[in-house]
Amino acid sequence: MKFTTTNVAGALIVEQTPVSDDRGWFARAWCEKEFAGAGFAGGFVQANMSGNLKAGTVRGLHYQTADAPEAKLIRCIAGSIYDVVVDMRPDSPTFRNWFGVELSAENRKAVLVPPVCAHGYMALSDGAEAFYMVSAFYTPGAERGVRWDDPAIGVEWPMTPTVISAKDRALPLLAGA
Repeated sequence: MKFTTTNVAGALIVEQTPVSDDRGWFARAWCEKEFAGAGFAGGFVQANMSGNLKAGTVRGLHYQTADAPEAKLIRCIAGSIYDVVVDMRPDSPTFRNWFGVELSAENRKAVLVPPVCAHGYMALSDGAEAFYMVSAFYTPGAERGVRWDDPAIGVEWPMTPTVISAKDRALPLLAGA
C-alpha cells in the first residue's frame, strides 16, 4: 500500500498496490502492519456501508468527541464520492484544516480519518456507495458535527449539493460546535 500524508495531521490517503496476472488483480485493503508503519496503530470493530441515490448528496460533517474517539477508513465501492476530512482537535497543529479527495470504484483510493476529525462526503455519481470501517462502536452521546457549508471551514465542494438530510442541515457552525 502507498500512504500519502495530507494537511490534516494523521489523515492519510491510501492507495492499493495491486498485483496483476491473467486472472485480474489482487490488492490489500487493510493490513495492520502496513498501517502501523504509516502511523496508525489501531484496529477496527465495525464496518458500515452507505448508498446514495443521487449525485450531489452530502453526508456529514460528523465526528465523535475525544470521550469516545472513532477513526474511520473510507472507500468508495461503486461510482465516486468527494471525501472531506476536517481537523476538530483543538490541540492539533492542523486544527480547522480540511482536505478533500475523490474516491471512486475506479481509483480504489481510501482515506484514513483520525479520531476527533469531522468526516463527510458528496456523491459525485448517482448510485455511489461507500464502505467504511470504524475503530470504535458508535456512541450517540459523543456524536457531533459541523455544517457542510460552514464559511469558517470553507470546504470547496465540487458541485452544488442536491440532497442533504434535515439532521445535517441542522448541524451547528464551527463557532457553535
